[in-house]
Amino acid sequence: MTAAPHIFTLTGNLLAERTLEFGSWSPGKTQRATSETFQVGGKGINVSKMLTRLGAANTALCFTGGAAGVECENWLQAHRFSYRSFHTADGTRLGTVVRGANYPETTFLGPDIAPSENAIAECAKFLEAQDDGQILACCGSFPGWAGEPFEPLRAALDRWITRGLLVVDTYGPPLAWLAQRPVALVKINATEARTLFGSAESIGNALTTHPARLPVGRWVVSDGPELVTFRDGPTSPVQTMKPPAIHEISATGSGDVLFAVVIYSLYLKTASLREALEKALPLAAANAAHPGIAEFP
Repeated sequence: MTAAPHIFTLTGNLLAERTLEFGSWSPGKTQRATSETFQVGGKGINVSKMLTRLGAANTALCFTGGAAGVECENWLQAHRFSYRSFHTADGTRLGTVVRGANYPETTFLGPDIAPSENAIAECAKFLEAQDDGQILACCGSFPGWAGEPFEPLRAALDRWITRGLLVVDTYGPPLAWLAQRPVALVKINATEARTLFGSAESIGNALTTHPARLPVGRWVVSDGPELVTFRDGPTSPVQTMKPPAIHEISATGSGDVLFAVVIYSLYLKTASLREALEKALPLAAANAAHPGIAEFP
């Protein structure tokens, strides 16, 4: 029996994130939280968390730096993540999530921090050393992507496409670059799709016309609680699917849960994209109906 491929998730912009809980709070005043928790954020970390819950072997790749980076690594170890970090010169990005009864959940993010040249080179070297036939998921933003320091990683991804599967849930310059290559799957939201395609038309129309010029294998375009639009190959028709209706508590990470379940279903369970989404959408909706990420019942 052939072994299932190993899945690597690559987070380009890790987050050391604290969540503060308040009974209520008001802008412009000193606030005292009733509780505080710490977690590591970043799209690839979220995807790895859901993959682990599904029982899929995976390794989270990330860039860590400074005291915040050490705290992130300690958290990943304590939560039994399989991970590989590449140490960068600047400290890991900070973030704060504020929850209280009188305002919607609000997230404050520190400035994006580009990985150092040495860390990028180490990441590229690690990817080059992996066996053929594995899966790599590029997740989230990659600050500094277009600069020269990222050239080794861009070259490593080009070579990965020839010997494994590359799947993408990113945006901005990395998305524009990756969409010009024969990656297996691109999963983005509607705003990112319109930016990529340069079109304000409906997602269905955009996904019918524009991807014909791009070599991407499969497309999934989510739109929060609205229709998910997808295409299961260059010659397949554009289809839509409606997510389950839920009472939203926190949408954070729901797209990452969706992406993880789609990867799992497509490449480990050999499902069609429609079958993968039929499994993924209820789980992504359940995530949005609960606090935390991939922690719903």
